[in-house]
Amino acid sequence: MSQRNLRNNRYDRAGERPYRRANPLVRLWRWRTEIALLAAAVTVVAVVVHSLGEGRWWPSLILAGTIGVPAASRLGRNWMIAHLWCLVSRHRVQRTCVESGIHTRTGRLPLILWITPTNAGEKALVLTRAGTCAEDFEAFSGELASACYARRVNVARHRKWAHLITIEIIRREPAPGLFPVLDRIYGQANWVPVRSGRDHEEVPDIRSVTTTFPVAA
Repeated sequence: MSQRNLRNNRYDRAGERPYRRANPLVRLWRWRTEIALLAAAVTVVAVVVHSLGEGRWWPSLILAGTIGVPAASRLGRNWMIAHLWCLVSRHRVQRTCVESGIHTRTGRLPLILWITPTNAGEKALVLTRAGTCAEDFEAFSGELASACYARRVNVARHRKWAHLITIEIIRREPAPGLFPVLDRIYGQANWVPVRSGRDHEEVPDIRSVTTTFPVAA
């Protein structure tokens, strides 16, 4: 049985339209978290400078406590590191889509709707565009794992809506007690794993093979 194979870039041929940069609104959406963090940092610095200029110390102390207390605890550090990996993985997945040709002929990339930490790494909810599907991501699961600095990547599609897929990035052994709620936010019953034929070679059933030996007279 033939397997779907998209290892070769399907748009790397004469006459095909290569990937083109997204419009400003889409780029703002992709960098929304970084923009929000930058705006928050600028606001904090402005508040601190303004309060110190007027001789008031209590706003600075409140801000220092709000930031320092979570950073001083192990749970807070794990939370920040896990969400930092979510930002890294989101951009690495998008870059892999560009390099491997997982986009439409007009250059539209799949849309990462949501990405959350899990007990073993991260899990992203992806909206595929017309012309792409879950099998496209499974065909390049090795590239996705390498780009995200992970051990492996598991791809699953929704049972009812095939345009919704999840990309589970496995980068460590499951850590008990780490983000137990977010790890189950997608649920397990609604998703069907997509397995690649490249990773599962057909092995003949030796039990069905009978060997006969000549019988001496």
